[in-house]
Amino acid sequence: MTPYDAASRDLTLEKVQIRLHDACLIDLSLTIRAGEIVTVMGPSGSGKSSLLAFVGGFLAPGFAATGRVLLGGQEVTGLPAEQRHIGILFQDPLLFPHLSVGGNLAFGLSRRIKGRAERARRVAEALESINLGGYEARDPETLSGGQKARVALARVLLSEPCALLLDEPFSKLDADLKAQMRQHVFDRARSKGLPTLLVTHDEEDATAAAGPIIRLAQRGGQG
Repeated sequence: MTPYDAASRDLTLEKVQIRLHDACLIDLSLTIRAGEIVTVMGPSGSGKSSLLAFVGGFLAPGFAATGRVLLGGQEVTGLPAEQRHIGILFQDPLLFPHLSVGGNLAFGLSRRIKGRAERARRVAEALESINLGGYEARDPETLSGGQKARVALARVLLSEPCALLLDEPFSKLDADLKAQMRQHVFDRARSKGLPTLLVTHDEEDATAAAGPIIRLAQRGGQG
């Protein structure tokens, strides 16, 4: 069970405006349906990352924002990031270096999963799903870039998010690995019915997402 209405897993932005000093970076309303991937494109400074930060609940204090974020019909605008049930993947995997691969995944597990044996089973199942079965004890630093990216995705999905934000998560991968990881992430988002917001510079990302594309103009902001 999620904290949101299972019959309405849409992510809705209502009259969202984000400003930095005198510049209006973002001015949009948008609904992302369950399992749909909407891509936001634009040059550096157009406000892409600021939009994700507002939706995710971690917009920097220097920005001024108005409007509402609704998930499953419930407003989450005033909630802290950890209570929004929105997962995010960044450019870097951001795995914890002091934890094993299994420890990283266990960190992402929903708190509602109780018992050491059940939590270990969920971690093992997640590793099998990304073709890294038996990697629980591995040091994250011994993984390849693609393996780290897959572990980061599995950690996000173990938190049972109700929506997914993608902040150029494929930009640092080589071409072959980028195509594989892109397909892997998009397939998972669709199969789990997650409304997904992707920001990217890459036209191939947008094409693979196969959803609506929003193009932002340069307005002198960040991201």
